[in-house]
Order: sequence, then C-alpha cells, then structure tokens
Amino acid sequence: MKFVKSSLCLALLSGLSFNALADVDIYGKANVTVQSSDDGEGSFTEIKSNASRLGVKGSEKINDSLEAVYKFEFQVDVSDADSKGDNDDNISARNQYVGLKGAFGQVVIGRNDTALKQSQGKLDLFNDLEGDIKNVFKGENRLGNTVSYSSNSYEGFKVLATFVAEDDVDADNGYSMAVTYGDVALKKSAVYASIAADSEVNGYDVVRASIQGKVENFKLGAMYQTQEKVDGSAEADGYLLNAAYSMGNNTFKVQYQDMDFDDSDDKSAISVGLDHKLNKNIKVFGFYSSFDMDNNVDQDYVGLGMEYKF
Repeated sequence: MKFVKSSLCLALLSGLSFNALADVDIYGKANVTVQSSDDGEGSFTEIKSNASRLGVKGSEKINDSLEAVYKFEFQVDVSDADSKGDNDDNISARNQYVGLKGAFGQVVIGRNDTALKQSQGKLDLFNDLEGDIKNVFKGENRLGNTVSYSSNSYEGFKVLATFVAEDDVDADNGYSMAVTYGDVALKKSAVYASIAADSEVNGYDVVRASIQGKVENFKLGAMYQTQEKVDGSAEADGYLLNAAYSMGNNTFKVQYQDMDFDDSDDKSAISVGLDHKLNKNIKVFGFYSSFDMDNNVDQDYVGLGMEYKF
C-alpha cells in the first residue's frame, strides 16, 4: 500500500509526454511544526505536518476561445509514522479535477473546495494550523462528486457555485453558492468581501459573510456565520475577528472565533502568532491557540514551525 500511494504522483508525471510537460506546473508546500499539544488530558510533544502538499496543474488550448484545465493535488504527511516507522497513510487526496475554461468562466468536475469554503479567500490567518477556522465553524468542505463553476471577474465581482452529487438514493444533492468582490490577496483592491450559502452540504445548511481589508501595514478581517444541521438540530451562529500587522519581514497576527449553540454547548478560540519571512518562499513561525469548549474539554497548543513553498 505504501509503495502504491508513494508511486501515484510519479506515475502522473511519468505518464505525460515531453510536449505536455512543457505546460505542466509542478508545485508544493511543506509546512511542519514542533508543538506542545494539550487536548484536555495533559500536554505532550508532537511533530505535525500541516497540510503539506504536492501537485501538478496545467491547461491545453482547444481553440481561441476554449481551453482544458486540470489539477491533481495530494496531501503529504511528512511527519506521521507508527511505532515501526511505517507511513502507509501519509498520502491523501486534495483538489483533483478536470474541466473547461472560456469566456463563460470555468467549469470543473471532480474533487474540489466548495463555493462557501473558497469564499473566505485568505481571511483565515491560521489556516491549516490548530487555529484553523474549521475547528469552530462548519462549512470548510472539500468534496468529491462535485461540479464546480467560477465566473470571470466583472467589475471585481465573481460568482461561485458547487453541485454535490450525494451518490446515494437515500440522500439529497447539495448546493453551495457564493458571490465575491475584490482581490483575495488585497493587491488589486483594498477590500475583499463575500457572501455564501450551503444547502444540504455534508449534513449542514450554512450562511456566511466575510470581509477583509488592508490599511497601510494592517490587515483587518471579520466573518459572521449561521449553521444548522439539515435535520433541524444544532442551530448556531458565530463570528470571527482578526488582525495582522506587517513590520519588515515580520507579521504579527491575532484571531478570535466564537460560536453560540442553542443547546449552550458554545465554542470559542483565540490564536496569536508571529511569521518571519526568510525569503519569498520560506518562512519560520510560531503560534499559540486556545479553545474553550464549554461542555467539552478545553484545549491548548503552542508551536514553532517552518514553511517552504515551491
């Protein structure tokens, strides 16, 4: 099993012709932390791979107005091993799809982030770490059996849509929609904003509004969300506030989340961190995240890590 999984990425590359390889973008990211974790039963030291990945993507022109696009991305856990040192489960699927792109926008079929998940842009300052918003909010879904649409930008506005085929006669299809405005990187616009909704997606109905803006060296963000299980239970609403301040190669950041449930099983989280850029593609960082789970055990995490993009 280990050999099969580890050979999958190589097979994708070796199966391409030399002509096709000229149009292939091979990319990846390694993000690893050494951290002290307390899940409520005492602290312990661990090494974690935080959504490290390897992928290939590209396109091929069909005619002057149409091109085919594809992406095959894999998550690689560079730290996990059992007591014998085996890593049989260290490769898993991320976004993987094929589709068409043109004046109408882009349509892809396969495994992809839903429209609601994409709508947050880069608002989450602790994405892929312990303070990731998915640990408090529902809706951060990457699903198979999907058809995804994204429009071209018109005056800064874009429309995103996802159809989720449930692949079960006893289940309902899911739908995810979003409208976004601005540049997620805040380079072409000073503000990024979105509103999104899920219906029957992974067991939940969700409505989310997000906004992030840049003022000189500050980035400020906010999110409001309501969520409910499709059976009508577990209704909740919550919000997120965050801020980041850049000074030279350093970025200081703080993020707070709160989710109030009707059954009083409330959740909140606060994270603080510091990123230090070594160059365009490499940074070292530290963080502290604390979760208050009301009726569950509280959790605390502190870590130091490195990220290398290529």
